[in-house]
Amino acid sequence: MSILTAAADVLRCFSSTRHDVTVTDLVTLLGMPKSNASRLLRAMRDEGLLETVGDSKRYRPALLLAQVGQLYRFAASLIDRADAVVGCASNVIGHTAYVSVRRGTEIIAVTAHPGRHALRVVTSIGDRIPAFASSTGRALLARLSDEDVRALYKDGFTAPSQTAPRDIDELLARLAEVRSAGFAESHDEAVRGVHAISVGVGDPATGDEVALCISFPAAMVEPGERLAIINSLAEAAAEIAALTQDKRFFPLKLSLSETAP
Repeated sequence: MSILTAAADVLRCFSSTRHDVTVTDLVTLLGMPKSNASRLLRAMRDEGLLETVGDSKRYRPALLLAQVGQLYRFAASLIDRADAVVGCASNVIGHTAYVSVRRGTEIIAVTAHPGRHALRVVTSIGDRIPAFASSTGRALLARLSDEDVRALYKDGFTAPSQTAPRDIDELLARLAEVRSAGFAESHDEAVRGVHAISVGVGDPATGDEVALCISFPAAMVEPGERLAIINSLAEAAAEIAALTQDKRFFPLKLSLSETAP
């Protein structure tokens, strides 16, 4: 094991529930000999990667790592990060993936990755669709309070299909489902013949919010594949939310019926 690999393994030991480590922790977590763990922690301290906690023998990440983390955080925009993960999801799953933003009562696709299936859904970048009648729109509207949503739609709306919300009360009920489940879903609504699944995520530092979406022909996906799409998007969005410290992110909470074979 190289010193760089060993140092990276040490850094992976830190988490939201483990803020510092000791030699004993490394022996337990990494199976590292005690003498090696002690030397490695001292070396990482001497190079500015770690610092000791007061006069104790506990080590925590040092200022240098915090500075590097800030550089990474601002080196890529929220859209860039979202586009990277939906692109990977599209490659794995094979269906078209989008990153979209909300502008008032409309949703606009800003990046797209066409799927590889012969039957695929492709919406042009820049096209505007009603937010209330799309999974991307509801994934982002769910981040607002019900009062804000009512104010946004004070003049009402007209459902584009029988499967879209017909009034504000039905829309609010669907948004409650999004907040509870952690994802939004649409079927033959603003874009006819299309089934779509979306997850919303934001960056509190910039105020930006995006929806990660995978769409496919309405009758094409089996339950198992649908579940894989939901999990893929939710995991990707959760990683971004952890990085941006998005307090309004809704984690995935699948019902028993969703996970049943």
